[in-house]
Amino acid sequence: MRLFLPMFRSPAAGPRFRVPASIVLAASVLGGCVPAGHLTTLRAPSPVFDPIVFFAGATRGDGVLKVLTRLREAITVAGRGTVTADGTIVLEQDVRRTRGRSKHRIWHLRRTAPGRYAGTLSDAAGPVVGEVAGNRLHLAFAMAGGLRAQQWLYLLPGGHVARNRMVVTKFGIAVASLDETIRRVPA
Repeated sequence: MRLFLPMFRSPAAGPRFRVPASIVLAASVLGGCVPAGHLTTLRAPSPVFDPIVFFAGATRGDGVLKVLTRLREAITVAGRGTVTADGTIVLEQDVRRTRGRSKHRIWHLRRTAPGRYAGTLSDAAGPVVGEVAGNRLHLAFAMAGGLRAQQWLYLLPGGHVARNRMVVTKFGIAVASLDETIRRVPA
């Protein structure tokens, strides 16, 4: 016996793009395997997160990456941030994974208005936008393959440690997440 499931059409993608209902159903069920959302319990009015100050100099991140249908994987990120004359932070990061490829990426982030940031990321498929509210920095950007990334970084009391929660989605379904603790490394 063959089970027939209808096709869903994406109005935004036009009449030629159809997704089998079985894929939509599987993504909905499996999406629960990838934690989504941000760490709202860490939100506080202070210390105010200034990414230019926090990422200037050396940082180290240790985290866990969870990709849908794969085992959790440890991630280590070594960062070096430099502030340019116009106030842009240029953050170079070496990302090391226990499985998979290691890579080098570069962020450029600058303040555009009080609490607002814009920039680029070598991994992104478009601009990076950011907003600060108290100790939280929220970053959002598109990635290749129709993926969307959102990061919520929370500056902890003392200003030397931040918690990073990143969620990557496709068609609005969470397909990957990263939980990371980032520490400023003394000079």
